[in-house]
Amino acid sequence: MTGLSEAAVHPLELDGPLDDLTWLDDVIGAARVVAIGESSHYNHEFLVLRHRVLRYLVERHGFTAYAMESGFPEGRRTDAWVRGGEPDELGPVLATGLTSLMGFWTEMRDLLEWLRQQDGRVGFYGIDLPGSVVSTLPGLELLFEYLAVADPEFEPDPGIRDTAGALAVSSPFSAPAAMAAYGQLEQSTKDAFTAGVAGLVTRMAARRLEYVDRTSRDAYGEARCALAGAVALDALARAMAGGDRLSMMNIRDATMADTVEWILGREERVVLAAHNGHVQRRPGALPGMPPMTPLGMHLAERLGKEYAVIGTTMDTGQILTNGPEFYTGTLFGPLPPAAPDSIDGLLAASHAGPFGVDLRGLSDQDVRAVRAAGRQRVLADHYGEVDVLTAYDALLHVPVITPARPDEDALRSAPADVQGPFEAYLGSEAKKG
Repeated sequence: MTGLSEAAVHPLELDGPLDDLTWLDDVIGAARVVAIGESSHYNHEFLVLRHRVLRYLVERHGFTAYAMESGFPEGRRTDAWVRGGEPDELGPVLATGLTSLMGFWTEMRDLLEWLRQQDGRVGFYGIDLPGSVVSTLPGLELLFEYLAVADPEFEPDPGIRDTAGALAVSSPFSAPAAMAAYGQLEQSTKDAFTAGVAGLVTRMAARRLEYVDRTSRDAYGEARCALAGAVALDALARAMAGGDRLSMMNIRDATMADTVEWILGREERVVLAAHNGHVQRRPGALPGMPPMTPLGMHLAERLGKEYAVIGTTMDTGQILTNGPEFYTGTLFGPLPPAAPDSIDGLLAASHAGPFGVDLRGLSDQDVRAVRAAGRQRVLADHYGEVDVLTAYDALLHVPVITPARPDEDALRSAPADVQGPFEAYLGSEAKKG
């Protein structure tokens, strides 16, 4: 297969000076949010490239916040650490200040350590739903902590906390059990929880001015975001119970977009890190599902040219598993070479090493080649129809992806349901090596 022209290819390094990223200056422009995608979670190369682009945007373009696909309420602890307000030990922060297993990798340790070295100039934010997109408890706990200060005479219905606590998870490995427990709840219990949370939304809205006066605008906004995440998770659980997977995905991404908008009220320029399927400007589709409206579409509608998107593609290597074997420690599996008629395959035929492409500056010949490719890997080796020329401003291509490196310090602070699968994974890797 013929690849892109040599002029379209900007070779990249995975370490060293950042001068190989200067071509991004035109891509970034005056954007207030620059999103950096990834084709798969927990891969070394995507995490390293994301870190390099983050450094470039901070050092050369003055970005002051890093926001990523991790729980919003849990991210407060990570932000406190990177700004120097927590003890030096990073392991517990990696284990509890990031969700969905995002913190159990040395590449994330490296990124957070670099953020801390910025002496408080660059903040950290989670943008995702709490409790690894399963448990409402972290969001509600943040809200109740706030209400204890803003409205000390108010006593929330204890049934709300009880129900949230019964469905709490310590990691994604606990998610199947929590979802099964939700399905076994009495409908009256589910309805009471939904009504109770709706009452909290109404109270927060009705007493906003009073609460802001007693606390601060930032504290109030943070509590509202935490509550919004809990509301979204409850709606998501109801959608899932009813088999409505599309609403489930749309709820999550719309809520993340609102959280990013709140962050922009505090920060001038934000680096946003999430999966390609979240940050792209075009509708995305998972296998067997109709197109969803991703976070990136919401941000593009609100920010226009102030939203820039850098997507990723990949050829072959080791990728996150998505089946039941994941829960027993087979975290990664083989990824076959990209299909020749895909954008991943087109870029794989263009250059042997990692490289970037500015999609807005392509020759007519290269534009035709990209349009002819048509589809992109959206999940593991599944492909979806994506108009990459409108979905992204630039692409970063990695020819071979490898697993990220588990962080032993973070794992020592992990709950038992995380330690077991990771021990199995590390044991199997030791036997291979």
